[in-house]
Amino acid sequence: MNEEEQHSQQAPALFDQYRTNRPDTPSVSGEVETFGDAPVEPPVVGDSEVGMPLEARRALVLLLRQGVVMADSKRLTFEALCRHEGLIAEHLGNMFMRMLLDMKAGIAILLQQEVAEQDEEADEASRLINKRTLSLYDTLLLLVLRKYYQERETAGEQKIIIDIERIEALMTPFLPLTYSSRSERRTLNGSLALLKDKRLISAVRGDDERFEITSVIRYVVNADFLERLLKEYERLAGDADVKTGEEVQDA
Repeated sequence: MNEEEQHSQQAPALFDQYRTNRPDTPSVSGEVETFGDAPVEPPVVGDSEVGMPLEARRALVLLLRQGVVMADSKRLTFEALCRHEGLIAEHLGNMFMRMLLDMKAGIAILLQQEVAEQDEEADEASRLINKRTLSLYDTLLLLVLRKYYQERETAGEQKIIIDIERIEALMTPFLPLTYSSRSERRTLNGSLALLKDKRLISAVRGDDERFEITSVIRYVVNADFLERLLKEYERLAGDADVKTGEEVQDA
C-alpha cells in the first residue's frame, strides 16, 4: 500500500471514530443520507387514508421526493407539514422514516429512523433512504463550510454567503491530506455540485462564483463534532505537509 492510500484510509476513518461518539442531535457524518441519487418513491396515498387531508398528502409526497423542504422556497408545503406534523410523522413511522421539523429555521428534513445495533440487518432491508459515504475531499469541504456557517451565524448574519475564492482559501490547509492543489478547480466544482444537489448550499442567482450555505448544514454536522474532527484533520494535514517537505529535502 503506497503512502497516498494510507493517508486516504486514515483520514476518513477518523470520521467514523468520532461519529460513534457524537451527540444525538443534530446528526449525520461521513455517511450522508442522500436525497438526489435515488429518490424515495412516494407510496400511493389514496383518499381513503383516514385523517390525511389533500394538502398533507401533497406535502408528504414532496418531502419524500426531495428529502428537504425549506420555507423560503416552498412556503405552502412547509406550512402544511407543520399543520399536519402528527399525521405525517405517523405515516412516515410506518415506513421506518421520520421528519425533522425546525419551525424557527423553516426547514423540514426526511431522515431514517434510528435502530438498535441488533436490528441493523433488518434496518438495511427496510431502508428507503440510501446512504452515501463522502470522499475525503467532500468531507473536508463540508466541514470548512459548516465552520464558516457557524462563525457567520454567531456574528449575526441571516444569510451566509461565501465566494469560491474564500472556499479555496479555507481548503488550502488540508490540501496536503488530499494530494490536491489549489489550482484543481474541477475537483472543487465537483464537490460543490454534490453539496448543491443535497441542498447544503445553493447558487446565488446571477453569480456562479458565490454560494449561500443553507441551514440544512446544521443538521449534517453538529458544532462539537465539527470542532473535534477539524482538529484531527488539521493535525493530519500538518503531519502530511511536514513529511512532504522532508522528502523534498532528501531529494
